[in-house]
Amino acid sequence: MGLLGILLGLAVLVWLAYRGWSVLLLAPVAALVAAGFAGEPLLAHWTQTFMGSAARFVAQFFPLFLLGALFGKLMEDSGSVGAIARWMTAKLGPQRALLSVVLAGAAVTYGGVSLFVAIFVLVPMAMALFREAGIPRRLMPAAIALGTSTFTMSAMPGTPAIQNAIPMPFFGTTPFAAPGLGILASAIMLGFGLWWLQRAEARARAAGEGFGDETPAPVDAAADDPVIRERASTAREFDPAEMHRSPHAAGEPPILLAALPLFVVVGVNLLMSMAVLPNMNADFLAEPRWGGTSLAAVAGVWSVAVALLAAILVQLATSFARLPDLRATMDAGANASVLPIFSVASLVGFGAVVAAMPAFEAVRDWVLGIGGGPLVSLAAATNILAALTGSASGGLTIALDALGPTYMALAAEKGIDPGLLHRVAVIGAGTLDSLPHNGAVVTLLAVCGSTHRQSYLDIVMACIVGALIALAAVIVLGSTLGSF
Repeated sequence: MGLLGILLGLAVLVWLAYRGWSVLLLAPVAALVAAGFAGEPLLAHWTQTFMGSAARFVAQFFPLFLLGALFGKLMEDSGSVGAIARWMTAKLGPQRALLSVVLAGAAVTYGGVSLFVAIFVLVPMAMALFREAGIPRRLMPAAIALGTSTFTMSAMPGTPAIQNAIPMPFFGTTPFAAPGLGILASAIMLGFGLWWLQRAEARARAAGEGFGDETPAPVDAAADDPVIRERASTAREFDPAEMHRSPHAAGEPPILLAALPLFVVVGVNLLMSMAVLPNMNADFLAEPRWGGTSLAAVAGVWSVAVALLAAILVQLATSFARLPDLRATMDAGANASVLPIFSVASLVGFGAVVAAMPAFEAVRDWVLGIGGGPLVSLAAATNILAALTGSASGGLTIALDALGPTYMALAAEKGIDPGLLHRVAVIGAGTLDSLPHNGAVVTLLAVCGSTHRQSYLDIVMACIVGALIALAAVIVLGSTLGSF
């Protein structure tokens, strides 16, 4: 009965979330269903297990959600994201429209700009490029997703994406965990994705297929759609409803000023991770007043938080006079972080209740018993949970909450570098999370004015198949050569 309750609770969560119900309501209900079938105390699991785990997630990661959303809104309203994307697309031109869109998305998201901010800026530019180049509009979602939701989210060393930050407190790692393997995985994802998209473009040209319907994509309507908002809130750290809550600058800054904050994010993150924090005396963190923690448990979050804060200050210094309404921009950025953090925290709370069920021991034993060793079973666990929840961050946190200490013990026993665990876990969470019910996929299709039938196969190939190939390569190389 206990296992049946877990499956039923998960089914309720997935089905109703796909239909646009709020995860804030669904997650505790699904958790109580699982606890009820197991004969466990309902109120205790709701207020102690569920809320305790959700609160810990908020306490750990809200600074990153807040600063990431604020940075993205400042970059959008100042015109910096548009300037960067426009410069890259102008340099490469319509003849390389696919590459232009992919690289523009990769540049802004690796520099710390939220996926949804990037999407709403990139789509109009991609629309113009694809129309001029005669490339079918149905390829736009896959091109944008390849640049914004694959290697810059899960593989590139130092990426400030929340998914790359989640394993750090569990494994004591930095954002630059397993950098060599991360770069290799990024090259595989980018190379395979571009190969597929260029192949699809060539086949479309041979068939005489052009851009297609001239109707512009309903960008504003997608941002304000409440169903899309509920789905999107569990997928990324920015609430789409805040996209139009503040005015934009009349023009765009010079490209060097526009790109400067992105370099600050990467540079400060590297400096904090490799030089400042490793040489910092943080013995005081072991005191009860600081929660009895260690520098290894907080250093990764501190590094990304300082990098984003430094970039925000640089952005304010360079764009203060250009922002029409600074307070509205700051308010919209702050507000954009609230629904996503609590939505993902609710998924984490659900996972904590499930992990507390006696029947979960069978699930844990099954996962750990998957052949191929700890790296394979860790990749499978994050893949499955990200697929079921439709959230890379939610699935990853649930997996590590339940199994993180076990994998750390296995790593110590088998001599596996925690950095390798980190990279495998993040790449694993960034594969099957892009199933049809994923909020980012739904939002991207809506903004591009496309449908699953028209565009989803190309998203699967560019974002899921390429990521699975990269994950397999990282596991094979990590198992034979170790972390590098």
